[in-house]
Amino acid sequence: MSAVAKKEIAGYFKSPIAYVLIGVYILIMSIYFHPALKSGYGDFVDVLDDVGIFLIFIIPILTMRILAEDKKNGTEVLLLTSPTSLPKIVIGKFLATFTVFLVIVGISFIYPIVVVIFEGVITTQLVGAYIGFILLGAAFCSVGVFCSSLTENQIISAIISLVIMFSMWIADQYAATVGGLLGGIMEWISVLARYSVFTQGLLSLDNIVFFLSFTALMLYLTVRVIERRRWIQG
Repeated sequence: MSAVAKKEIAGYFKSPIAYVLIGVYILIMSIYFHPALKSGYGDFVDVLDDVGIFLIFIIPILTMRILAEDKKNGTEVLLLTSPTSLPKIVIGKFLATFTVFLVIVGISFIYPIVVVIFEGVITTQLVGAYIGFILLGAAFCSVGVFCSSLTENQIISAIISLVIMFSMWIADQYAATVGGLLGGIMEWISVLARYSVFTQGLLSLDNIVFFLSFTALMLYLTVRVIERRRWIQG
């Protein structure tokens, strides 16, 4: 599992993808956080709440190649015949994408450090916001890995990921209108509503379990998709 993750991480940083995404994310954070640095924690946490939506566009690009490329290049058969179990391979590939995501977030951590220097204290609201941001990133990375397993076309993988993530982001806005069981489901899967709880400084066990369980479910479904393809191919 660690060997798979290391190989994929190295692949990311040998290509321009990681550097471009880091640059784009830093640019976005700079634009949003510049006014917040003058205002302290309140505006800073509000901005963290706002920039979460940009993950919907960044993570599909980050994850689109992780499995689709193997299928396109015909190297997926190596995964299916590898002595490493398929679940470990999938987890390794997920960890690679999640690690790159953490690098991107980690580089931007200079902003809260500056705020801490000026404010002199770390609030639970700031800590909660970053914990929520990381959990949201893990969930979205798992969606991206799953979508990458569905097709050999990286663009299609990215589009499917974007649609799923965006739907989960806006679900609660239409839950009340839809109503009934479907409305309840939409409210339950709304990542924006759950993420916003963290930005208020509330470390809700229910929301932590949701993000971790959702991530695990997506990885399980990814394994099942690949196993089904192996069974069909004989």
